[in-house]
Amino acid sequence: MSYGPNPWQQAHWDWRAAGNFICGGAGSGLLVFAALSGVPDPGLSGLILGGLALVWLGLFCVWLEIGRPWRALHVVFNPRTSWMSREALTAMLLFPAALAAATIMPGLLPVTAALALFFIFCQGRMLRASRGIPAWREPLVVPLIAVTGLTEGAGLFFFSALLHQAGTPGLLTLFGALLLARVLLWLAYRKRLARQAAPRALAALDRAGRWLQIAGALLPLTLIAAIAIGATPAALAPLLAASAGFMAVLAGSFMKYTLITRGSFNQGFALVHLPVRGVRQ
Repeated sequence: MSYGPNPWQQAHWDWRAAGNFICGGAGSGLLVFAALSGVPDPGLSGLILGGLALVWLGLFCVWLEIGRPWRALHVVFNPRTSWMSREALTAMLLFPAALAAATIMPGLLPVTAALALFFIFCQGRMLRASRGIPAWREPLVVPLIAVTGLTEGAGLFFFSALLHQAGTPGLLTLFGALLLARVLLWLAYRKRLARQAAPRALAALDRAGRWLQIAGALLPLTLIAAIAIGATPAALAPLLAASAGFMAVLAGSFMKYTLITRGSFNQGFALVHLPVRGVRQ
């Protein structure tokens, strides 16, 4: 690593940190869609437990990244100023609420969905708080991360619909709206980032952006439109919806992985005035 006035890539958050944003966001989004779906048991319990397992896997990735893993509980000691602490505290409420909703108290499902939404919001604010990294501090990163998590949750829901057979036209329309919102947010985010981020960061983000626009928006939206207008046999509709969901999840995961690990160049040293010998400043 070479320190100096030019931007360099941060090395503190790696694939394990990216795993938290990928799994935690997708799992929380799946919990939200499970609450909206009206799937009867045992399918509903399976969706809740699957979403919760993904959130746990994301937090486990973070635990692996901590230099002293057995001091992980220290993360909850600063909720007044730290969005990471708020994420951890939200998870401590989310797990018992989701487990209860999946087993003995289905009435807690709206509470589970609300906690899952706040969990995704905390993830976006965690990135926004990293002021030294242009790709993270951009305000649009918060809605981008939130909408991406919900889109991935919708994708997982329709991918698993091959088993629970609970996809409805209304939910499919919502999935399409999320896909469109995600790509529009990405385009706006990338435009605002053009004058801030390092060229190597922008190059990495552009590669992920192409996947997000084609495999994560254009192709899934085409499949959803084909289902909506009845251009395909009804028997193929669940398979096409599952394919759209799979592509949406992969493209979103790749975007978040790139954002955390490849697009995370800081701004370098910001020196407004350089001292010159013999010249008064």
